[in-house]
Amino acid sequence: MSVTIKFCGGARTVTGSMHLVSAGRCKILLDCGLFYGHRDEYYAVNSNFAFNPQSLNACILSHSHIDHCGNLPTLIKRGYRQNIYATPPTKGLCRYMLPDSGFVQEKDIKYVNKINKRKGLPPRLPLYTRKEAEKSLKYFRSIQYHRKFPVSKDIDLTFFEAGHILGSAVSVIDIKTKKGIMKIAYAVDLGRKDMPLLKDPEIPNDINYLIIESTYGGRNHGSIKNAEGKLTDAINRTIKRGGKIIIPSFALERTQLAVFFISELMKRKKIKRIPIYVDSPLAVNLTDVFRRNWEYFDDITREAFLREKDPLGYDNIAYIRSVNSSKRLNNETGPMIIISASGMCENGRILHHLKNNIENPNNTILIIGYMAKNTLGKRIVEKNEQVRIFGQLHELNAEVVVINAFSAHADESGLVEYVKNCRGRLRKVFIVHGDEDQSEALRSNLKKLNLKPRIPSRGEVVFLKS
Repeated sequence: MSVTIKFCGGARTVTGSMHLVSAGRCKILLDCGLFYGHRDEYYAVNSNFAFNPQSLNACILSHSHIDHCGNLPTLIKRGYRQNIYATPPTKGLCRYMLPDSGFVQEKDIKYVNKINKRKGLPPRLPLYTRKEAEKSLKYFRSIQYHRKFPVSKDIDLTFFEAGHILGSAVSVIDIKTKKGIMKIAYAVDLGRKDMPLLKDPEIPNDINYLIIESTYGGRNHGSIKNAEGKLTDAINRTIKRGGKIIIPSFALERTQLAVFFISELMKRKKIKRIPIYVDSPLAVNLTDVFRRNWEYFDDITREAFLREKDPLGYDNIAYIRSVNSSKRLNNETGPMIIISASGMCENGRILHHLKNNIENPNNTILIIGYMAKNTLGKRIVEKNEQVRIFGQLHELNAEVVVINAFSAHADESGLVEYVKNCRGRLRKVFIVHGDEDQSEALRSNLKKLNLKPRIPSRGEVVFLKS
């Protein structure tokens, strides 16, 4: 039986994770994420697959971030009708994440088409709608951590804790070959040790091949304590100016972590108590998923969920559901904190908040997460003098503060340590999910371990030895 991996997405780039494992006649897809980039490229890449979706036997989902699960509705539209395997929390979160993704795309296209109509340009269609996203949910099947489960005659699946977000998993597939069991581990995305809320990443035994992320393959995060100091200074400067703090954030996990840290600073009187607006329709729904899955968090957080109704909620936080309430924030004067999706500033309500606040020098845009190349978020991080929002140029006059220490991704030292602990039967490491400079930096470090790490290109096929 020949075993191959085809790297269909998230190779030499960060978003759009998608990898095809073929073992004999069986084809297993690891993740099916949305690729983010310029609008035309976004639709071209996400609309086309490097394989026939109808030929797949199963899809294994690592976690519920949209760059890993967000193209599942398109997969279903193209004829996929098999199971989508995920942990119970991931299944619960996708119940809200995927329909929200479809809803956001419909709304963004409607807004863009208004502009296109004025310019005499043809209308566009969304990649998929909310209703199409909802159809994909019926194919989900949940599997608990550490339970070996057959996904085909010759392939078993086991999930291990990845420590990245609630429900995230290192997926291990055992392939039965003539020479014995071949084990492939998919550690994309991988979390950090000793982070609040989550358990530490687990390291499976006896891995032969490892696919690992490299988002921060050449960088180390600062300490959380130093990040708190930087966060305190940035918010206090903005409060003194009477401005607004705009925080682009993923609705899932990063938003809750930001709320937790900011509220703690207010409770300790490090910063003035000001309103915090979480402008994401997902917020309340995701918090409910957290409550239902409290046993998956670390010991401290589990105890907090048992003692309190909502350990991540505070009385100065307003959760914004309606569009009208979101629009009213534009007329409110600061100081205030607005946390809004999407995290990379490519769609969602954050675009409207940036459009209305980016030109005011009293305001601050606070970046607390990774920004991929060719995204609006990345151009803000690079402090371009002008940025394009909804097709219109805007002056970037607001202060830009970047704090990477809140990242839920393992950094350079964490990734190297993880690979070191996988050694033994490890034959090959494939480095994905990273900009090329970060992937190259990780490869340079792993070469010192005599592992011959490889950075595959998009569309590349690799044959694995039994």
